[in-house]
Amino acid sequence: MRLRPDTWLRGWDTVRDPAFGHRLVVWLLRPASGPWQALALAVVLGVAVSTSLRENWGSDNAFVVKAAETLLAGGSPYEDKRFLYLPSAVIMAVPEALLPMPVLRWVLPPAISALLAIGWWAALRLFSVPARSRFAVGGFAALALAYKPYVNLVLICNWTAISAAALPVALLLAHRRAWGAAGLVVGLAIACKPMLVPIGLLFVLARQWRGLAAAVLVPLGASLAGALLMPSPSLFFTKTLPFLFQGQDAYALPWDASPIAVLPRLGVPEPVAVAVAFAGAGAGLWGAWLRWRRPDESDQGQLRLVETACMVMLAAFLVSRPSFDHYLLVVLPLLLASGVRPGSMPRSPWFWLALTPQMALIPWPSELAHKRRAFKDCATLCGLAILLARRALRSGRVTLEPVTTAGSLSRTEPECAATPAESASRTAF
Repeated sequence: MRLRPDTWLRGWDTVRDPAFGHRLVVWLLRPASGPWQALALAVVLGVAVSTSLRENWGSDNAFVVKAAETLLAGGSPYEDKRFLYLPSAVIMAVPEALLPMPVLRWVLPPAISALLAIGWWAALRLFSVPARSRFAVGGFAALALAYKPYVNLVLICNWTAISAAALPVALLLAHRRAWGAAGLVVGLAIACKPMLVPIGLLFVLARQWRGLAAAVLVPLGASLAGALLMPSPSLFFTKTLPFLFQGQDAYALPWDASPIAVLPRLGVPEPVAVAVAFAGAGAGLWGAWLRWRRPDESDQGQLRLVETACMVMLAAFLVSRPSFDHYLLVVLPLLLASGVRPGSMPRSPWFWLALTPQMALIPWPSELAHKRRAFKDCATLCGLAILLARRALRSGRVTLEPVTTAGSLSRTEPECAATPAESASRTAF
């Protein structure tokens, strides 16, 4: 059943003018006009085409293609220390290795944009936002135009885009009680790039063992098959993992946004930086556990599911080596889409302040814009993690709203006493 915006967005909370805020959201959720859709499509395609014309496009994807080409030539992909994916990723990269470079140049940037669009669509559907609404169409165009990591991800064609599409799809399936299918989606994403491994904790919290088994067995089986097809697969353990655990080398350092890499560049001793990062990650995981145990929203659990998953991922990014700016695109679409729910993170000005370092229209000194860009990325990462952990760790509050019945005066009742709004998705809780 299609829901009207004014039905389930009741209670839009703005500090100064609630009536104006409600009208704004209702306006955003109305269907986007033809010119609006055309402009948004032009922005997204413009980003893709402009990156295809640049000489340094596809720099990250090149490592995966090179690994597949090495396999086809009879060598071991793990001779290259910068290939950090599972053996299953080599098999999945073989079709790319068979395509000529001019084709990849014009296919990959739109494909990355399409994967990000799939993640945005799934995040919207999780919160019952119409896919043709102004919020959906204009929001994705604004993300492509104003958020620098979006352009960066399309430029380098990193396989992070697969995780950015898979996580919202998996959460949408989980909310519809299809935890087995959600585990399958997560498992396929891990087989491509092991970024969503921390999401296994969400399956543990939900006690969905079938979904967890799918998330584990799919990449494990695919990796075993890939290892059987390549010589010296043991190099993954003797060469690749040690290189990864050491934080790689000076090549990745200027772009590594993890506190473990950034704090020593500010003069903090490395042991202290490691302790700070792991303490933050531990607090984040504790907050995720508490958030999961507090189903206090009247939106049938979507916000709890999203905030728990995002908190788990942000906690992992705090200690990941390296941790790049485009990693945040795995959680950001979900957080942005949650803005339609009262009390969500995007309703706070602090959320937008945390994103400010990543905005394309904000001028920064050239020294910060290049080799020291990791400082800005780290500030955004830590800011979002702190804000979400604060929401998770604080105790649930009872909100009083005016309730009017026929023939009676206005009065206040606990929010839990109101009838929850319907959702286009079935609840998993």
